[in-house]
Amino acid sequence: MFSVFNNLTEDDKALAITKMIEQSRPSKDFFLMIALSVLMAAFGLIMNNIPVLIGSMLVAPLLSPVLSLALGFTISDTTLVQRSLITIGKSIIVAVIAAATATLLFGNGTDMSSSYMEPSLLHIAVAIVAGLAASFAIVKKELNEMLPGVAIAVALIPPIAMTGVGLAKGSWIVMTNGFIIFLLNVIGIVFAAMVTFSLMNFYVRRGVAMRAIEKEKKEMAEEEERKAAETIVIKGGESTPPTEK
Repeated sequence: MFSVFNNLTEDDKALAITKMIEQSRPSKDFFLMIALSVLMAAFGLIMNNIPVLIGSMLVAPLLSPVLSLALGFTISDTTLVQRSLITIGKSIIVAVIAAATATLLFGNGTDMSSSYMEPSLLHIAVAIVAGLAASFAIVKKELNEMLPGVAIAVALIPPIAMTGVGLAKGSWIVMTNGFIIFLLNVIGIVFAAMVTFSLMNFYVRRGVAMRAIEKEKKEMAEEEERKAAETIVIKGGESTPPTEK
C-alpha cells in the first residue's frame, strides 16, 4: 500500500514544492479570490441556496497556503511555516470582513443547516480525507489537484463564512462554532498532509523549498519597489529636460 508514496521522482517532489510555495504567495489577487469566494458563500447562507454555496467552493484558493503550512512543518522550515500562517491569518480577516459585510448589507443571516454548526469528529474526518487527497494529488502530475482543492474548500469556506455571518448577527454561538470548525478542519488537513509528505520523504528536498521562498521574497521586493516608483511618478510627475529652440 505504501508503495504509492515511494514511486515519485525527485523532480516530481521539487516541482510540487515549488508549486505550493508559488501558489500560496500572499498577493492581492489571492486575497481578492478569498473575498469573492466567501462573499458567495455568505450569499448562499443568507439565501439558503445550496448551489450558490457550492459555487463559492470552486473559486476558493485556500489549498496552497494550508498545504504549504503542512510542508513547512514536515521539512522543519520555520520561514515557510511563518509565511503560511501569515497568509492564512490574513485570509481569515479578509473572509470574516467579507461575510459580515454581505450579511449587514443583504440580509440578517440564516439558521441554514444549524446542525452543521455543531463541531464534531465528523468535520475532522472530512478534513483529514480532504488533506490526504489534496496533498497526494498535488504531487502526482497525472492527477488534477483542483478537485481535492474543492474538497478542502468544502471544509474551510462555509465555516469561516458562517463566522462572519455570526459576527454581523451578533450571535456569539454561531460565530464561535463556525470558527472552531474552521480551526479543527485546518488542523485535520495539515495533519493529513504532513503524513503524506512524510511518507513521500519530502524532508530531503528542504533546499528546494528554501530556494523557492527566497525567489518569492525577491520577486515581491522587486514588485514593491516598482509600485513605489510608479507612485512617485504619478504624484510628482515625470521631469523632462527643457527642449532647446
